[in-house]
This record gives sequence, structure tokens and C-alpha cells, in this order.
Amino acid sequence: MAQFDDLRALSQDEVVTHSLVRDIPLSGGKTLALITLDNDRDHTRPSTLGPLTLLELGETIAAQRARAASGEIAAVAVTGKPFILAAGADLSKVGDIPDRATAKQLAQLGHQTLGALGDLGVPSFVFINGLALGGGLEIGLNADYRTVDRNVAAIALPEVSLGMIPGWGGAWLLPNLIGVENALKVIVENPLKNRTLKGQDAFDLGIADAIFDSVSFLEDSIAWADGVLSGEVKVKRPNEPGKIERAVKWDVAIGIARKSLESKIGTVAQSPYAALDLIKAARNTDKATGFAAEDEALADLVSGDQFQASIYAFNLVQKRAKRPAGAPDKALARPVTKVGVIGAGLMASQFALLFVRRLKVPVVITDLDQARVDKGLECIHNEIDTLLGKKRISPDEANRLKALVTGTTDKADFADCDWVIEAVFEELGVKQQVFADVEKYISETAVLATNTSSLSVEQIGAKLAHPERLVGFHFFNPVAVMPLVEVVKAPSTDDATLSTAMVTAARLYKNAVITTDTPGFVVNRILAKVLGEAMHAVDTGTPFEVVEESTKPFGLPMTPFQLLELVGLKVGAHVLDTHHAAFPERFFESQNLHKLAELGHIFERDTKGKVKGIDKKARDIVAGGTTPMTAVELQTRIEDGLADEIHRMLESNVVAAPEDIDLCLILGAGYPFQMGGVTPYLDRVGASERVFDDTFHHPPIRGAK
Repeated sequence: MAQFDDLRALSQDEVVTHSLVRDIPLSGGKTLALITLDNDRDHTRPSTLGPLTLLELGETIAAQRARAASGEIAAVAVTGKPFILAAGADLSKVGDIPDRATAKQLAQLGHQTLGALGDLGVPSFVFINGLALGGGLEIGLNADYRTVDRNVAAIALPEVSLGMIPGWGGAWLLPNLIGVENALKVIVENPLKNRTLKGQDAFDLGIADAIFDSVSFLEDSIAWADGVLSGEVKVKRPNEPGKIERAVKWDVAIGIARKSLESKIGTVAQSPYAALDLIKAARNTDKATGFAAEDEALADLVSGDQFQASIYAFNLVQKRAKRPAGAPDKALARPVTKVGVIGAGLMASQFALLFVRRLKVPVVITDLDQARVDKGLECIHNEIDTLLGKKRISPDEANRLKALVTGTTDKADFADCDWVIEAVFEELGVKQQVFADVEKYISETAVLATNTSSLSVEQIGAKLAHPERLVGFHFFNPVAVMPLVEVVKAPSTDDATLSTAMVTAARLYKNAVITTDTPGFVVNRILAKVLGEAMHAVDTGTPFEVVEESTKPFGLPMTPFQLLELVGLKVGAHVLDTHHAAFPERFFESQNLHKLAELGHIFERDTKGKVKGIDKKARDIVAGGTTPMTAVELQTRIEDGLADEIHRMLESNVVAAPEDIDLCLILGAGYPFQMGGVTPYLDRVGASERVFDDTFHHPPIRGAK
């Protein structure tokens, strides 16, 4: 395969997933050649498909084709090592591809290798015994038949979330197997929502033809395959698209999906729309044409900026998030055997539910009076009942969780708490007072955590006898869903407290980034820059619509004004005021935003909550500005402002590196993978060099040529 020499050269250090063959006797003297994919590592290192792996697998399949032609075998099956079929392409190798031509070779190699499963001259089977992602699932799609283990934890085609498309057959094969609407869910919708399929889901959709229990999965799959070969088993595929679906529903479904994407993510991200185009074309093209289209699309995307940004973001979430910069030794962490929550409102209830679910330790909440406490407990119990109703917890676990949560108005009940977190009004004096009060009752080793989003942690602890045990622990809303916690190290915070905070965050299944005690920390400081510039533009005469147009190239999940309405206009005004007070020369305050907060909204909406446009009263509030900007002028102004602010943050060691800025924005503010956060984008558009004559990354994160 000399045409793949460039790929071979890239892959000398690849962890090769080998193709191990053994013959399985079937009834009637027939033989099935079973190929097991195994990278010689345990289940913590899933098998992946790099160029050398594909070349070896291709040779193995070719050998089985020759055996089939001679009558030596009656069928070929592929399965994986325990718990793993394959976790898709080896992204480290894909990320090293130097140019479009090499990217196209990788697409062609995948098609040539996996496509051979459908051209053996005898039936081919894939037994999906475990994790099957991306190219791992495409192994199965290229075969004639598939079985699945009922307990498989994750089956998916996640490519569009990584700036790619299913490029080894998936974009053509899947819609022709399970229908266009089901395929759109698996290829486009699920990846953008970070969802995967379970084994039962794959069977119900028709991805797998049969489903078996883990205890005898391989034996049952082999017996089922034997039945298919003998004719005793008839395979029915009710979701396979018919003539009516192809003629009527197909293009309609694509059109609906396109409009949905445009409304939810805009049009900056390239990969979801490339996937839509491929799925649309799969309606009336043959396999060879479909595969050729995938080759071209994958080559374009893999050699582009968005894929490289996606790989950068993927590595941040998979690697850097698991090894936080500046984290003290875990051995310093104190055990947390009981949690106290100061407050019983909505945020406090979310905290209590999260801590009791993840830590499974007693949690006590408190508030000013028993009525508030009772209401908070009722809210927590209702949420537990909701989890039970969705079958996410068992009845026994629901009862245990409810029993672990108590309420009190007596802070003496906090005496044996190891961790106390406040969820009170965002006002310095209030937070100072509640901590000073509770400190009288708790042990000297108990950690105090504040969820402040913008106030100084040091000042919050000013009245404490032991400020060294105070740490910022800033969650993002909704608490159960958002994966980031900003852990704020105040000047007095000691290593034992910081270590306890980091270990606790991990036990809560959250990713933690350590920041210094500075206004807004990371996420809110950057969002305040964007929101402040947006409101300043409106205040000085730029129409709302022009402001929204100016931020579209950033690829953000929502416009500045949608974000303001989401977080609350009063909260937004408070955040801008806080940053203006701290950095008056760089952050604008907006009296108009306070007036909009009194109005309560910016957008006019219909009875279903859908945006119809900017409310006339909102326009009247901001009327009077005399120096409007164009969308391009404002876009450049925001880009340069962000480059300046982030550069200042790094110069003053708010976080350790640009990677931590991007990690915070991806996990805490929904910045899309395709943009890589914010610093790669600012390098690509030239803002970094315009502002400080350098780039955040060396070399900048850009696509191949």
C-alpha cells in the first residue's frame, strides 16, 4: 500500500491495535474466522485506530477474503478486547496530519480497510462487545450484520463535536440503515449534546440486529451468526428507509435539522453542516459515491482551523482538566464527612443535592427561620423524587439521600461539619457576617467555601479568626450540569484547604481550575468584557442587531443579550458594576442596563417564549447614542479588548497558562470545541499580535495546508 506511505511515516510511535485471528467451528462443519482487536493494554487504554492499525487490519481482512474464496471459511466476525471494541481514530495521529492530501489519504485508508468487510464474498459480522466510538462503530456499520452487548456503556459517532464528520462510512451507511431522522440524532444531535447510546439504544434504533447479555455475549453472538448462515435466523430491519421516506421525509428532515442548528449554534461551526450535506446526499447515491464524498469532506475539515482547535480543546478537557495546574499534594486534603450549607434557597438546595448525591455524607442546611429551611428541604426532596421518577436512582438510594439531608436554624448543628459552603446574597457584608457567625461553632480544621462570583474572597474572610481555611468555590448554573468549579486561592488560603477543595471538586465529578483572588476570576471577567462592550456599543448608538451580528464569528452558543437575559439583567448589571469599579479604564458601567433590568427583559417573545425581536421599550431605553459602530468595527474592538484583558490576566498570574483560560470558558461558559476556547481564536484572527505583538500559543493553533 505505497499510496499510504505518508501516513505510515506519521505513525512510528503509534500504539497499534492488532488484529488477532482464530477459527471458530460452527454447525455443519462451517468455520467462522473471528478477528479480535487488541492493543495489548488493559481497559483503561482503549483500542484506537491509527494508520498502522488500519493497515494491519486491512491485511488481515484481505487474508480472510482469500480464505473465503477457497471455501476455508464461511464467515468473518470482528470483536474487541474485554469492554472495548474500539474508541475510534487515534486522534493524536489525526492531529499530526500536515496537509489536506495526507488527510484525504487517512479517509481513503479507513474506507478501504473497513469497507472491505462488506466485500468478503461471505457474510461479515461485528460483535459490539464494548465501547464503540467513531471509527469503532463504523467497523460495525461496514459489516453485513451486528450484535451488541446489552451493557455496553457508550456507542456513538461523536465526530462533529470534534470538528470532523463520520468519515469511514458512517455518514452514508447509517442513514441507509436506520433512516434519516434516527441518523441525524446519532450523527448530529447527540454529539452536540455530548450524549451517547447504550447497548439497548443501539438495538432499538436498528444499529444492531441482535442484543445479548454480557455473561455469554460472545457465545450467543457466534450462535446467532451460525443461525444467520444456516437460514434459521431471519434478520428484519424495520427502521431501514423505504421509498416513501426517501421521496418525502428525507429532505424535509434535513431542512428541519439545518434550521434547528442555525438557531442553536449559528453557522460558524463547519462540521455539523458538512455532516448534514453528506446525510442529505446519502438519500440517492451509491456507496462508492457516498464514500468519495466523505473523503473530500474529511480532508477539508481535518486540514482546517476548526479541527485543530477541537483537538486542542479535547486535550484540555481529557488531560489538563485531570491534572490541574498549581494543585497541592492530594495527601494534604482533609476528609469531608459532613457538609454544612448556609442558606436554603434555590442555589443552596442545588449545592445540598449535589453534595449528598456525590459524597453520600450528611448534609445540613440552615437559614434565617424554620419556614425557609422547610421550603429548602422540600425542594431537595422533590429533586430526589424527580431523579427517582427518571430511574436515575433506586428507591433505596432515594430514601438514603433524603435521610442524609437535614435542616436547622441552630448553627451549633454545624459543629461536626468538615466543609461549610455559603449560598447567600452576593453582598460583601452579608457573606462576611454569615462566616463570622458560623466560625464560632465549627472546628478549627473545617473548610469554609464561598460561592461568590465576583467579590474578593480575601475581603469575605476579613472577619474570620482563621482566614487560612477560606477558599473560593465558584459553581456555574445549573450546578448539577455545568462541569466547572473555579477554586479561588486567596492570599491567606493554606495548602491543606486548597487541596481539600480540589479533592472535593473531583469527588463532585467537577473539573477544577485554580485562580487567584481577582474580580470575576476567569469566566465572569471575560464575559464581563464581552457584555460590557456590547452594552457600551448600544449605549453609544449601535443597534442591538448590529451588536449581535458582530459576535457571530466567535461561534458562541448565544448572543450577549441572550446571555444577559439568561443570567438575569440585574445580575449582569451587578457584574458590570463590579468590574468597572475594579478596572474603570477598561470596563464600562451601563446605567441603561440597570433600566433594562427594571423593565425585566430585552427581547419581545411570543406566548411560547420564542424571540420575535427587540422589545420597543428596550429600544426606547437605550435611544440617544450618537456614535454607532459597524459590526466589523465592534467585532475588532471586542477581539482586541479580549486579547488585552487575557494578556493582563496571564501577566498577573490569575491562572497558570492560556490553556486554563480556555478550559474555564469551554467548561464554564459553553465555548465550542471548534473554536478551541478563546485564545486560539484571538491568535488566528490577529488580535493577539495587534494588541501585544505576540501570540498566546507558539506556534498558533492553525490548520494544515
